[in-house]
Amino acid sequence: MPVNDGPATPTRSHTHPSGAAQFSAAAHVFSLLSDPTRLHLVWSLARGEADVNTLTEASGAARPAVSQHLAKLRLAGLVRVRKEGRRSVYSLHDGHLRRLVVEAVNHADHMVTGAPSHD
Repeated sequence: MPVNDGPATPTRSHTHPSGAAQFSAAAHVFSLLSDPTRLHLVWSLARGEADVNTLTEASGAARPAVSQHLAKLRLAGLVRVRKEGRRSVYSLHDGHLRRLVVEAVNHADHMVTGAPSHD
């Protein structure tokens, strides 16, 4: 199920120039997403909330690795978790991150398949 939130255009509240703090924070997000497993987990969560078992199956990574990656993402504030009985259910709470990851994966798809670029 692909997610398409439309083109990434700045909103009125985001038209101010970014400074060093914003670039540093953005670089930190990119560094967290530079790991293929973490990127896959966030991409999976962009499609909807999921528990560790679902994310383990989707990513193909070992459960302990998935748990460690989710802990890093949670501590960085990129994902949130809620308890549902004994299950921990993870989700994204930021549409910016969702769109960033979806666009990055779509861009990579064009690179891998050779599909022409577009706006």
